[in-house]
Amino acid sequence: MNGEDRGPISWESLAAELAATREEAADRGDADPQTWDAVAAELAARVAERPAGAEPPLVAVPVEDDDSPDTAPPAAPQPAAGAEPAADEPLAELDPVALRGGLEALLFVVDDPVDEETLAAALRCPPEQVAAGLAELAADYDRRRAGMTLRRVGEEWRLYTRDEHAEVVSRYLGEGQRSRLSQAALETLAVIAYRQPVTRARVSAIRGVGVDGVMRTLLARGLVHEVGSDPDTGGGLYGTTPLFLERLGLTGLDELPDLAPLLPDPSSVLDEHPDG
Repeated sequence: MNGEDRGPISWESLAAELAATREEAADRGDADPQTWDAVAAELAARVAERPAGAEPPLVAVPVEDDDSPDTAPPAAPQPAAGAEPAADEPLAELDPVALRGGLEALLFVVDDPVDEETLAAALRCPPEQVAAGLAELAADYDRRRAGMTLRRVGEEWRLYTRDEHAEVVSRYLGEGQRSRLSQAALETLAVIAYRQPVTRARVSAIRGVGVDGVMRTLLARGLVHEVGSDPDTGGGLYGTTPLFLERLGLTGLDELPDLAPLLPDPSSVLDEHPDG
């Protein structure tokens, strides 16, 4: 690199010339800091003479010398597009139409009641705007007597079908898997509810008939499930599920009504230990 040869600048040529200089220094075994200081000074001189509007160099030689005191600090990383806002950065309010649509979409897909903070995090808007939007949405459903209603359950929200349309919903759900349980299924379900955990054999003995088919129906409906095995016989033990309590409107098994009205013939119910 000759300091007197100052022709038109080609950054590709500079990079190639610098690479050749490094290889020569390495071959001679004298790639000491002074050599590279000279290379950096030459490059700096050429950069100073760069014509206005010329493309900047693609390489920055002095940065490669870790011992150089003039090494420029690395540039601060720029935030990526679509990155999460900083913790102290205020959240922007959504357009009312976008807020309403987002709330309805989220409330439609959730399985359980959801709180305002969770909705706000998903929508990336202030929780205060979500609270106001939910209240407005609920009022609008009530004002136009929509088929669904938005209710607050404690500190959470959930969509429900309106009570006045219960007959329509029941008629639709009455077909297929949601059809009414047979008398045999109801009797079997009652025995399981009061005697759980109980085996199939014990349920059959109490009812006086086989219950395999009925048990398959109750299992398929999600009203009973297997909770373990009998240590004496190895048979499966069955009990009711939370869905059973939900369908009956109960909070616990202690709220079950008396057993006698559920069985057609109370005298046929066997004692727990008939030989005792």
